[in-house]
Amino acid sequence: MKIKNEYKVREMAGEHVVIMQGRLGSDMTRIISLNESSLYLWQAICGKDFDTDTLTDLLIERYDIDRATASDDARRWVEKLAECGLVEIQ
Repeated sequence: MKIKNEYKVREMAGEHVVIMQGRLGSDMTRIISLNESSLYLWQAICGKDFDTDTLTDLLIERYDIDRATASDDARRWVEKLAECGLVEIQ
C-alpha cells in the first residue's frame, strides 16, 4: 500500500495535520491531526510502498517495544489511514 500523493503533512498552529494538495475551498471541518508516532511513521513511508511489517519494524526500532505490541499498533494505524481514505491498496 502507499499513502496517496495528494495528501501532505503541514504544520498549522503547532499541530501536524494532513491536508489535500490543490483543493481550493476545501472542507476544513475534518482535519486529520498526527501525534508524534503517526508523524514519524508518515515521514518514514511517505512516497514509498509499505505494509504493516514495515511499520512494525519502524515502531520497534524507534520505541524499543515488543513485536506483538508494535504489530497491533501498526495494524490499527493502517486501518485508520484506510478509514480516512489516505492510502491506496495495491
